[in-house]
Amino acid sequence: MTDQRPNPDQLLARVQAEEAQKARGKLKIFFGASAGVGKTFVMLEAAHDRKAEGVDVVVGYVETHGRAETDALLHGLEILPAKYVSHRNTHLREFDLDAALRRRPTLLLVDELAHTNISAPEERPRHAKRWQDVEELLDAGIDVYTTVNVQHLESLNDVVAQITNIIVRETVPDRILEQADEVELVDLPPDELLQRLREGKVYLPEQAAHASANFFRKGNLIALRELALRRTADRVDEQMQRYRQDHAIPTTWPTNERLLVCISQSPSATRVVRATRRMANRLRAEWLVVYVETPAHVRLSESARERIIQTLRLAEKLGAETVMLYGANVSEEIIRYAHQRNVTKIVVGKPQRARVGAILSLARWLMILCAPAPKSTFM
Repeated sequence: MTDQRPNPDQLLARVQAEEAQKARGKLKIFFGASAGVGKTFVMLEAAHDRKAEGVDVVVGYVETHGRAETDALLHGLEILPAKYVSHRNTHLREFDLDAALRRRPTLLLVDELAHTNISAPEERPRHAKRWQDVEELLDAGIDVYTTVNVQHLESLNDVVAQITNIIVRETVPDRILEQADEVELVDLPPDELLQRLREGKVYLPEQAAHASANFFRKGNLIALRELALRRTADRVDEQMQRYRQDHAIPTTWPTNERLLVCISQSPSATRVVRATRRMANRLRAEWLVVYVETPAHVRLSESARERIIQTLRLAEKLGAETVMLYGANVSEEIIRYAHQRNVTKIVVGKPQRARVGAILSLARWLMILCAPAPKSTFM
Protein backbone atom coordinates (compact mmCIF):
# COMPACT_ATOMS: atom_id res chain seq x y z
CA MET A 1 0.00 0.00 0.00
CA THR A 2 1.31 3.44 -0.85
CA ASP A 3 2.44 5.80 1.92
CA GLN A 4 -0.46 8.16 2.66
CA ARG A 5 1.53 10.51 4.92
CA PRO A 6 1.75 14.19 3.87
CA ASN A 7 4.48 14.94 1.35
CA PRO A 8 7.29 16.64 3.35
CA ASP A 9 8.29 18.90 0.45
CA GLN A 10 4.70 20.06 -0.02
CA LEU A 11 4.30 20.74 3.69
CA LEU A 12 7.57 22.69 3.80
CA ALA A 13 6.53 24.78 0.79
CA ARG A 14 3.17 25.46 2.44
CA VAL A 15 4.83 26.55 5.71
CA GLN A 16 7.22 28.85 3.86
CA ALA A 17 4.33 30.38 1.89
CA GLU A 18 2.34 30.92 5.09
CA GLU A 19 5.32 32.62 6.74
CA ALA A 20 5.66 34.97 3.77
CA GLN A 21 1.95 35.77 4.00
CA LYS A 22 2.05 36.82 7.66
CA ALA A 23 3.33 40.32 6.94
CA ARG A 24 1.00 40.75 3.98
CA GLY A 25 -2.52 42.13 4.31
CA LYS A 26 -5.53 39.84 4.00
CA LEU A 27 -7.78 40.07 0.94
CA LYS A 28 -11.50 39.36 0.96
CA ILE A 29 -13.41 39.47 -2.32
CA PHE A 30 -17.17 39.89 -2.52
CA PHE A 31 -17.89 37.97 -5.73
CA GLY A 32 -21.02 38.04 -7.87
CA ALA A 33 -22.56 37.22 -11.23
CA SER A 34 -23.26 40.82 -12.27
CA ALA A 35 -23.82 44.36 -11.12
CA GLY A 36 -26.81 44.81 -8.82
CA VAL A 37 -26.62 41.53 -6.87
CA GLY A 38 -25.58 43.43 -3.73
CA LYS A 39 -21.80 43.00 -3.46
CA THR A 40 -21.08 46.57 -2.30
CA PHE A 41 -24.05 46.49 0.10
CA VAL A 42 -22.84 43.23 1.71
CA MET A 43 -19.27 44.55 1.84
CA LEU A 44 -20.39 47.68 3.70
CA GLU A 45 -22.45 45.61 6.14
CA ALA A 46 -19.36 43.49 6.83
CA ALA A 47 -17.32 46.68 7.35
CA HIS A 48 -19.78 47.88 10.00
CA ASP A 49 -19.47 44.52 11.77
CA ARG A 50 -15.68 44.81 11.79
CA LYS A 51 -15.86 48.37 13.08
CA ALA A 52 -18.15 47.22 15.90
CA GLU A 53 -15.40 44.73 16.82
CA GLY A 54 -12.97 47.63 17.24
CA VAL A 55 -11.18 47.30 13.89
CA ASP A 56 -9.85 50.48 12.26
CA VAL A 57 -11.97 50.52 9.09
CA VAL A 58 -11.73 53.13 6.31
CA VAL A 59 -13.65 53.43 3.04
CA GLY A 60 -11.00 53.95 0.36
CA TYR A 61 -13.39 53.99 -2.59
CA VAL A 62 -17.01 52.87 -2.92
CA GLU A 63 -19.26 53.32 -5.94
CA THR A 64 -22.93 53.36 -4.87
CA HIS A 65 -24.41 54.17 -8.32
CA GLY A 66 -26.95 56.35 -6.52
CA ARG A 67 -28.54 53.43 -4.65
CA ALA A 68 -30.18 54.85 -1.52
CA GLU A 69 -29.73 51.69 0.59
CA THR A 70 -26.03 51.53 -0.24
CA ASP A 71 -25.52 55.26 0.37
CA ALA A 72 -27.09 54.87 3.81
CA LEU A 73 -24.47 52.27 4.80
CA LEU A 74 -21.66 54.80 4.28
CA HIS A 75 -22.86 56.74 7.33
CA GLY A 76 -20.76 55.99 10.37
CA LEU A 77 -17.69 54.92 8.40
CA GLU A 78 -14.58 57.02 7.85
CA ILE A 79 -14.29 57.87 4.15
CA LEU A 80 -10.94 58.61 2.58
CA PRO A 81 -11.07 61.76 0.42
CA ALA A 82 -11.04 60.92 -3.28
CA LYS A 83 -8.78 62.51 -5.83
CA TYR A 84 -10.25 64.10 -8.96
CA VAL A 85 -8.71 63.55 -12.37
CA SER A 86 -9.29 65.75 -15.41
CA HIS A 87 -10.50 63.68 -18.34
CA ARG A 88 -12.18 64.98 -21.52
CA ASN A 89 -13.25 68.31 -20.03
CA THR A 90 -14.64 66.78 -16.85
CA HIS A 91 -13.39 65.83 -13.41
CA LEU A 92 -13.74 62.18 -12.42
CA ARG A 93 -13.46 60.71 -8.92
CA GLU A 94 -10.67 58.19 -8.44
CA PHE A 95 -9.21 56.16 -5.57
CA ASP A 96 -6.24 57.90 -3.91
CA LEU A 97 -3.68 55.16 -3.34
CA ASP A 98 -1.06 57.40 -1.77
CA ALA A 99 -3.57 58.84 0.70
CA ALA A 100 -4.57 55.30 1.68
CA LEU A 101 -0.95 54.31 2.27
CA ARG A 102 -0.42 57.40 4.43
CA ARG A 103 -3.59 56.75 6.46
CA ARG A 104 -2.70 53.03 6.76
CA PRO A 105 -5.88 51.65 8.34
CA THR A 106 -6.22 48.05 9.46
CA LEU A 107 -8.97 47.42 6.91
CA LEU A 108 -9.61 49.39 3.71
CA LEU A 109 -12.61 49.09 1.40
CA VAL A 110 -11.77 49.40 -2.31
CA ASP A 111 -14.76 48.79 -4.58
CA GLU A 112 -14.72 47.61 -8.23
CA LEU A 113 -11.48 45.63 -8.44
CA ALA A 114 -11.49 45.47 -12.27
CA HIS A 115 -11.58 49.27 -12.70
CA THR A 116 -9.05 50.89 -15.06
CA ASN A 117 -7.36 53.89 -13.47
CA ILE A 118 -7.92 57.09 -15.42
CA SER A 119 -4.80 58.66 -16.86
CA ALA A 120 -4.71 62.46 -16.71
CA PRO A 121 -2.53 64.42 -19.16
CA GLU A 122 -0.52 65.97 -16.32
CA GLU A 123 -0.16 62.85 -14.18
CA ARG A 124 -0.21 59.17 -15.01
CA PRO A 125 -1.36 56.79 -12.25
CA ARG A 126 1.28 54.54 -10.71
CA HIS A 127 -0.77 51.50 -11.72
CA ALA A 128 -2.97 51.00 -14.75
CA LYS A 129 -5.49 48.83 -12.89
CA ARG A 130 -7.14 49.00 -9.49
CA TRP A 131 -6.24 45.38 -8.74
CA GLN A 132 -2.61 46.51 -8.90
CA ASP A 133 -3.41 49.25 -6.36
CA VAL A 134 -4.87 46.55 -4.13
CA GLU A 135 -1.74 44.42 -4.45
CA GLU A 136 0.38 47.36 -3.26
CA LEU A 137 -1.95 47.86 -0.30
CA LEU A 138 -1.66 44.18 0.62
CA ASP A 139 2.13 44.32 0.33
CA ALA A 140 2.03 47.25 2.77
CA GLY A 141 0.23 45.04 5.32
CA ILE A 142 -3.24 46.58 4.89
CA ASP A 143 -6.27 44.28 4.82
CA VAL A 144 -8.59 44.93 1.87
CA TYR A 145 -12.24 44.27 1.14
CA THR A 146 -13.12 44.53 -2.57
CA THR A 147 -15.75 43.49 -5.12
CA VAL A 148 -15.66 41.90 -8.56
CA ASN A 149 -18.06 40.23 -11.01
CA VAL A 150 -17.45 36.89 -12.68
CA GLN A 151 -17.34 38.43 -16.18
CA HIS A 152 -14.16 40.29 -15.22
CA LEU A 153 -12.08 37.13 -14.64
CA GLU A 154 -9.46 36.92 -17.36
CA SER A 155 -9.91 33.18 -18.03
CA LEU A 156 -13.66 33.62 -18.61
CA ASN A 157 -13.38 36.60 -20.95
CA ASP A 158 -14.07 34.65 -24.15
CA VAL A 159 -16.79 32.55 -22.49
CA VAL A 160 -18.65 35.69 -21.36
CA ALA A 161 -18.30 37.21 -24.83
CA GLN A 162 -19.79 34.08 -26.39
CA ILE A 163 -22.76 34.16 -23.98
CA THR A 164 -23.52 37.88 -23.99
CA ASN A 165 -22.06 39.03 -27.33
CA ILE A 166 -20.32 41.73 -25.31
CA ILE A 167 -16.53 41.86 -24.91
CA VAL A 168 -15.59 42.86 -21.37
CA ARG A 169 -12.57 45.15 -21.61
CA GLU A 170 -11.67 45.32 -17.92
CA THR A 171 -10.31 42.04 -16.56
CA VAL A 172 -8.62 40.76 -13.43
CA PRO A 173 -6.04 37.94 -13.41
CA ASP A 174 -7.50 34.73 -12.02
CA ARG A 175 -4.64 34.48 -9.53
CA ILE A 176 -6.10 37.43 -7.60
CA LEU A 177 -9.23 35.40 -6.87
CA GLU A 178 -7.25 32.20 -6.30
CA GLN A 179 -4.87 33.82 -3.82
CA ALA A 180 -7.54 35.75 -1.90
CA ASP A 181 -7.80 34.80 1.76
CA GLU A 182 -11.59 34.73 1.55
CA VAL A 183 -14.16 34.86 -1.25
CA GLU A 184 -17.81 35.48 -0.39
CA LEU A 185 -20.35 34.76 -3.10
CA VAL A 186 -23.14 37.34 -3.21
CA ASP A 187 -25.95 35.66 -5.12
CA LEU A 188 -29.34 36.84 -6.39
CA PRO A 189 -31.76 34.93 -8.69
CA PRO A 190 -32.13 36.53 -12.16
CA ASP A 191 -35.83 37.38 -11.71
CA GLU A 192 -35.11 39.30 -8.51
CA LEU A 193 -32.20 41.10 -10.14
CA LEU A 194 -34.35 42.14 -13.12
CA GLN A 195 -37.01 43.41 -10.71
CA ARG A 196 -34.36 45.49 -8.92
CA LEU A 197 -33.30 46.85 -12.31
CA ARG A 198 -36.88 47.89 -13.14
CA GLU A 199 -37.21 49.56 -9.73
CA GLY A 200 -34.12 51.67 -10.35
CA LYS A 201 -32.10 49.92 -7.64
CA VAL A 202 -29.26 48.90 -9.96
CA TYR A 203 -28.77 51.85 -12.33
CA LEU A 204 -30.34 55.23 -12.94
CA PRO A 205 -33.39 55.05 -15.29
CA GLU A 206 -31.58 55.91 -18.54
CA GLN A 207 -28.76 53.47 -17.73
CA ALA A 208 -31.24 50.78 -16.68
CA ALA A 209 -33.08 50.94 -20.02
CA HIS A 210 -29.85 50.46 -21.95
CA ALA A 211 -28.70 47.63 -19.63
CA SER A 212 -31.97 45.68 -19.89
CA ALA A 213 -31.79 45.78 -23.70
CA ASN A 214 -28.23 44.48 -23.76
CA PHE A 215 -26.35 42.82 -20.91
CA PHE A 216 -29.25 42.34 -18.47
CA ARG A 217 -31.19 39.71 -20.39
CA LYS A 218 -32.52 36.82 -18.36
CA GLY A 219 -30.59 34.20 -20.35
CA ASN A 220 -27.34 36.11 -19.83
CA LEU A 221 -27.97 36.44 -16.11
CA ILE A 222 -28.73 32.72 -15.73
CA ALA A 223 -25.49 31.78 -17.52
CA LEU A 224 -23.40 34.30 -15.57
CA ARG A 225 -24.90 33.08 -12.33
CA GLU A 226 -23.89 29.50 -13.17
CA LEU A 227 -20.35 30.66 -13.98
CA ALA A 228 -20.11 32.47 -10.64
CA LEU A 229 -21.44 29.47 -8.71
CA ARG A 230 -19.10 27.07 -10.48
CA ARG A 231 -16.06 29.29 -10.01
CA THR A 232 -16.80 29.58 -6.31
CA ALA A 233 -17.35 25.82 -6.05
CA ASP A 234 -13.98 25.22 -7.76
CA ARG A 235 -12.28 27.36 -5.14
CA VAL A 236 -13.96 25.48 -2.29
CA ASP A 237 -12.97 22.18 -3.90
CA GLU A 238 -9.34 23.31 -4.05
CA GLN A 239 -9.49 24.20 -0.34
CA MET A 240 -10.93 20.78 0.47
CA GLN A 241 -8.22 18.97 -1.49
CA ARG A 242 -5.55 21.00 0.27
CA TYR A 243 -7.09 20.09 3.64
CA ARG A 244 -7.13 16.37 2.75
CA GLN A 245 -3.48 16.52 1.69
CA ASP A 246 -2.37 18.46 4.78
CA HIS A 247 -4.14 16.01 7.08
CA ALA A 248 -3.11 12.88 5.16
CA ILE A 249 -6.72 11.79 4.62
CA PRO A 250 -6.49 8.76 2.29
CA THR A 251 -10.20 8.27 1.62
CA THR A 252 -12.18 9.93 -1.14
CA TRP A 253 -14.73 12.53 -0.05
CA PRO A 254 -17.44 12.26 -2.75
CA THR A 255 -18.57 15.87 -2.50
CA ASN A 256 -18.37 16.23 -6.28
CA GLU A 257 -18.21 13.68 -9.09
CA ARG A 258 -14.79 13.54 -10.72
CA LEU A 259 -13.93 10.88 -13.29
CA LEU A 260 -10.51 9.58 -14.21
CA VAL A 261 -9.84 7.54 -17.34
CA CYS A 262 -6.49 5.85 -17.81
CA ILE A 263 -5.41 5.41 -21.43
CA SER A 264 -2.82 3.23 -23.13
CA GLN A 265 -1.39 2.96 -26.63
CA SER A 266 -4.36 0.75 -27.60
CA PRO A 267 -6.34 1.88 -30.69
CA SER A 268 -9.50 1.53 -28.56
CA ALA A 269 -8.34 4.28 -26.16
CA THR A 270 -10.15 6.96 -28.17
CA ARG A 271 -13.43 5.04 -27.77
CA VAL A 272 -12.92 4.93 -23.99
CA VAL A 273 -12.20 8.67 -23.94
CA ARG A 274 -15.39 9.47 -25.87
CA ALA A 275 -17.43 7.17 -23.62
CA THR A 276 -16.03 8.87 -20.52
CA ARG A 277 -16.89 12.25 -21.95
CA ARG A 278 -20.50 11.14 -22.35
CA MET A 279 -20.52 9.81 -18.80
CA ALA A 280 -19.05 13.07 -17.49
CA ASN A 281 -21.73 15.06 -19.32
CA ARG A 282 -24.51 12.93 -17.82
CA LEU A 283 -23.06 13.35 -14.33
CA ARG A 284 -22.10 17.01 -14.90
CA ALA A 285 -18.68 15.98 -13.62
CA GLU A 286 -15.09 16.99 -14.15
CA TRP A 287 -12.99 14.38 -15.92
CA LEU A 288 -9.30 13.63 -16.13
CA VAL A 289 -7.46 11.62 -18.79
CA VAL A 290 -4.26 10.07 -17.50
CA TYR A 291 -1.40 8.25 -19.19
CA VAL A 292 1.22 6.54 -17.01
CA GLU A 293 4.65 6.41 -18.61
CA THR A 294 6.57 3.41 -17.31
CA PRO A 295 10.11 2.25 -18.22
CA ALA A 296 8.49 0.10 -20.92
CA HIS A 297 7.43 3.28 -22.75
CA VAL A 298 10.85 3.54 -24.42
CA ARG A 299 10.20 0.22 -26.20
CA LEU A 300 6.98 1.41 -27.82
CA SER A 301 6.91 1.93 -31.56
CA GLU A 302 6.64 5.42 -33.03
CA SER A 303 3.08 4.69 -34.13
CA ALA A 304 2.09 3.64 -30.59
CA ARG A 305 3.60 6.80 -29.10
CA GLU A 306 1.82 8.91 -31.68
CA ARG A 307 -1.51 7.22 -30.79
CA ILE A 308 -1.01 8.20 -27.15
CA ILE A 309 -0.35 11.84 -28.09
CA GLN A 310 -3.36 11.94 -30.41
CA THR A 311 -5.61 10.42 -27.73
CA LEU A 312 -4.51 13.05 -25.21
CA ARG A 313 -5.15 15.80 -27.78
CA LEU A 314 -8.61 14.39 -28.45
CA ALA A 315 -9.34 14.38 -24.72
CA GLU A 316 -8.31 18.04 -24.39
CA LYS A 317 -10.47 18.93 -27.39
CA LEU A 318 -13.44 17.22 -25.71
CA GLY A 319 -12.90 19.22 -22.50
CA ALA A 320 -10.84 16.90 -20.30
CA GLU A 321 -7.85 17.77 -18.17
CA THR A 322 -4.95 15.62 -19.38
CA VAL A 323 -2.14 14.42 -17.15
CA MET A 324 1.11 12.51 -17.74
CA LEU A 325 2.31 10.44 -14.77
CA TYR A 326 5.60 8.60 -14.41
CA GLY A 327 6.28 5.42 -12.45
CA ALA A 328 7.10 1.74 -12.56
CA ASN A 329 3.66 0.52 -11.50
CA VAL A 330 0.61 1.75 -13.43
CA SER A 331 -1.90 0.69 -10.78
CA GLU A 332 -0.07 2.40 -7.93
CA GLU A 333 0.35 5.64 -9.87
CA ILE A 334 -3.33 5.74 -10.85
CA ILE A 335 -4.54 5.12 -7.30
CA ARG A 336 -2.11 7.65 -5.83
CA TYR A 337 -3.21 10.32 -8.25
CA ALA A 338 -6.90 9.42 -7.89
CA HIS A 339 -6.73 9.99 -4.14
CA GLN A 340 -4.75 13.18 -4.62
CA ARG A 341 -7.45 14.59 -6.92
CA ASN A 342 -10.41 13.19 -4.94
CA VAL A 343 -11.57 11.10 -7.90
CA THR A 344 -14.91 9.32 -7.42
CA LYS A 345 -14.87 7.00 -10.46
CA ILE A 346 -12.02 5.40 -12.42
CA VAL A 347 -12.70 4.29 -15.99
CA VAL A 348 -10.45 1.77 -17.76
CA GLY A 349 -10.77 0.02 -21.10
CA LYS A 350 -11.85 -3.58 -21.42
CA PRO A 351 -8.65 -5.55 -20.72
CA GLN A 352 -6.83 -7.39 -23.46
CA ARG A 353 -5.31 -10.71 -22.42
CA ALA A 354 -1.85 -9.16 -21.99
CA ARG A 355 -3.26 -6.49 -19.70
CA VAL A 356 -5.47 -8.68 -17.49
CA GLY A 357 -2.81 -8.76 -14.76
CA ALA A 358 -2.52 -4.97 -14.63
CA ILE A 359 -6.31 -4.53 -14.54
CA LEU A 360 -6.72 -7.11 -11.77
CA SER A 361 -3.92 -5.38 -9.87
CA LEU A 362 -5.78 -2.08 -10.19
CA ALA A 363 -8.98 -3.74 -9.00
CA ARG A 364 -7.17 -5.13 -5.95
CA TRP A 365 -5.85 -1.66 -5.13
CA LEU A 366 -9.38 -0.26 -5.37
CA MET A 367 -10.67 -2.90 -2.94
CA ILE A 368 -7.77 -2.38 -0.51
CA LEU A 369 -8.13 1.38 -0.42
CA CYS A 370 -11.92 1.67 -0.53
CA ALA A 371 -13.17 3.49 2.50
CA PRO A 372 -14.68 4.44 0.14
CA ALA A 373 -12.21 4.33 -2.73
CA PRO A 374 -12.90 5.56 -6.26
CA LYS A 375 -15.30 3.24 -8.08
CA SER A 376 -14.01 1.57 -11.22
CA THR A 377 -15.95 1.17 -14.45
CA PHE A 378 -14.82 -1.11 -17.24
CA MET A 379 -15.62 -0.28 -20.88
